Amino acid sequence: MSKKIQSALISVYYKDGLEPLVRLLHENGVKLYSTGGTQTFIENLAIPVTAAEELTGYPSIFGGRVKTLHPAIMGGILYRRDDAGDVAQAAQYNIPALDMVVVDLYPFEETVASGAGEEDIIEKIDIGGISLIRATAKNFKDTLIVSSRAQYEGVVTLLSAKGASTDLEDRRWYAGEAFGVSSHYDGAINNYFLGKTSADEALFEFANLPAQTLRYGENPHQSATFHGDLEQMFDKLHGKDLSYNNLVDVDACIGLIDEFEGGDPTFAIIKHTNACGVSTAATAKEAYLNALACDPDSAFGGVVITNVKVDLATAEELNKLFMEILIAPDFEEGALELLKSKKNRNLLKRKSVELPGIMFKTILNGVLVQDKDLATETAAQMTTVTEKAPTANELKALEFALKVCKHTKSNTIVLAKENQLFASGTGQTSRIDALRQAIEKAKHFGFDLQGAVMASDAFFPFPDCVEIASQAGITAVVQPGGSIRDKDSVAFCNANGVSMVTTGVRHFKH
Repeated sequence: MSKKIQSALISVYYKDGLEPLVRLLHENGVKLYSTGGTQTFIENLAIPVTAAEELTGYPSIFGGRVKTLHPAIMGGILYRRDDAGDVAQAAQYNIPALDMVVVDLYPFEETVASGAGEEDIIEKIDIGGISLIRATAKNFKDTLIVSSRAQYEGVVTLLSAKGASTDLEDRRWYAGEAFGVSSHYDGAINNYFLGKTSADEALFEFANLPAQTLRYGENPHQSATFHGDLEQMFDKLHGKDLSYNNLVDVDACIGLIDEFEGGDPTFAIIKHTNACGVSTAATAKEAYLNALACDPDSAFGGVVITNVKVDLATAEELNKLFMEILIAPDFEEGALELLKSKKNRNLLKRKSVELPGIMFKTILNGVLVQDKDLATETAAQMTTVTEKAPTANELKALEFALKVCKHTKSNTIVLAKENQLFASGTGQTSRIDALRQAIEKAKHFGFDLQGAVMASDAFFPFPDCVEIASQAGITAVVQPGGSIRDKDSVAFCNANGVSMVTTGVRHFKH
């Protein structure tokens, strides 16, 4: 049933993005009620607004702890418009109907994250706001709840199209969103009082995280929801909403590029969670072009990420590639304008945020939980097991190759030279197939493997991998070690001038 909004209570902490909604309601003759700073904000727009105190007969008391908790407000939200008894009581006590409530909540999580003291944190536990949200959502048959500033734009579009009216389906949908907001907020408070303040612990309370319904899942016939706050991680500068597969690839991008945090300019190109190009160089442009050279075929339609600001020179090269998403810590103004020229290209500016150190996966009738693979071996953790030791340049290349290997589906072999991925064999059922795939790809794209290095995510059960690698020109190898036949691989390397190091750390990735 369609209902025209006649009155609205607006009481928000954040005012950004609110003006278009206030003006739209005013233009449609909606009577506005408000409190405190929001009332001042509306008055500064030269729009008539009635103070909530005129309804309640009480000012804001106890330092602002009590403003809207009053029958004149709660009754105006909760009374049932189709119930004769409720209507009569509302008239008896002069309680005006409130058809719409726009409210957000005190920034409790932000205050906790800021390191504030407990007194400040407790004062950011919203009482009136959460009550308004739950009351309005409960009475969705009659009232519309706008429970987050992220909803302002959508509500403006909805009310503009419907002349400040809403259908039952509209109100029910926003009610569902509102209960999600309140659930997440209460969950955050619960976590605080129980001492659960890390991203790891919060992850288990995913039902309390903001929920975003995706267009579909991994495939169009699968439904999907993302539980989390993408706005904490990224500023979306351009493009459409991310899909399920986009999010999976973005997650893979973040994991890989973080291996190069604080280092020289690095670019990675991801396709179906595997790297099809990675390079570190003196400039962003050089790093990108070297990454693209690894496999320009697979790069088409991929996800690109860098650890440095994107300048115009680099953007001019990037703009030639069809990509789904580009992620960077920042963009030069000219670069951003150029990259926005492609309508469906997603541009994400990454923010600094704590990421969970655990991961979990539903399996059978339960859940698998494990620590993330945060081990990254450097030359200091490599033990030379052959007569010939790697050169300084080979050690640097082995470190680079291991970083890529760690983030590639098993079984995997990675071939590289210093600061550039040449090729990888990914997701193969045997290690030797992964090696053959990598060699074939490297040769196809014109790479000379003479003097290149090889990284393996697990040990070599037989010497066949080092035999084939040596024939292709590989001169240094890194592997975890631990096979009962390690001595066979070492013996071959000694006889053929190949250096081998072991790390003792396996990097399976399923």
